[in-house]
Amino acid sequence: MLNLSLSPSPARVSFNIQSPKLFSQQYHSLSSRNCFTPTIYFHPNTSFSVFTSEVPSGKNLSLECRHSDYYETQQQRLSSNDSTFVPQPDGVLPPKVFVGHSIYKGKAALTVEPRSPEFSPLNSGAFKLSKEGFVLLQFAPAAAMRQYDWSRKQVFSLSVTEMGTLISLGARDSCEFFHDPFKGRSDEGKVRKVLKVEPLPDGSGHFFNLSVQNKLINVDESIYIPITKAEYTVLMSAFNFIVPYLLGWNTFANSIKPEDTSRMTNANHRSGADFEWSR
Repeated sequence: MLNLSLSPSPARVSFNIQSPKLFSQQYHSLSSRNCFTPTIYFHPNTSFSVFTSEVPSGKNLSLECRHSDYYETQQQRLSSNDSTFVPQPDGVLPPKVFVGHSIYKGKAALTVEPRSPEFSPLNSGAFKLSKEGFVLLQFAPAAAMRQYDWSRKQVFSLSVTEMGTLISLGARDSCEFFHDPFKGRSDEGKVRKVLKVEPLPDGSGHFFNLSVQNKLINVDESIYIPITKAEYTVLMSAFNFIVPYLLGWNTFANSIKPEDTSRMTNANHRSGADFEWSR
């Protein structure tokens, strides 16, 4: 809905609007003493104007505009076809969604998939982050032309901090991550995973090299795949986007309510920042 104030005649009101369709619609508005019929013209990426007949001097009329039924129908149709628009009843969680990004090369394939954080319920009914999310890297060696042996895949879980290292990596920089899935347990040292990310000799990207030594099942495998600058940029863009979600910060932000903030303010007039600055 749009409210316009029309000044003394002849009146003309112009402003910009984004509209997916070209159409015109007449709107009628009545005042206690005047009756006029403005005509509104819509066009994508342009402005539209409202023209009225003369309005007696010193009179201010109010014009209330609605989108046409056609436009409303189009918006509902577009929304229903948009996969991101999924209305849910109160108390019903949205359906779980799985996503991933894959890079295929001659000797190996790499699939990158995010894994959500975990939350534990508290006695108060609230929830607390119990485990940060991560990104799962899956390396599969090539079996033939454009075929990959996923039964021999090796996996490596990137923590949020390790993702930060990759995001900050320069074109000529390298890094190395070491994982022992059984660290602190009886089988510590029996499985060793090392992920090396090194620049390509010509500076066109990076090598991702995953080495896995598993003494429990007698496996010693090394899988490497070259990642171009463009492919690396896409991965880092995805990492930048998903990090706050892996930390659970989006869940916290969505749980904030105005009444909670006011209640906290009234209960404790001295915030943490006040104590910090008073030191």
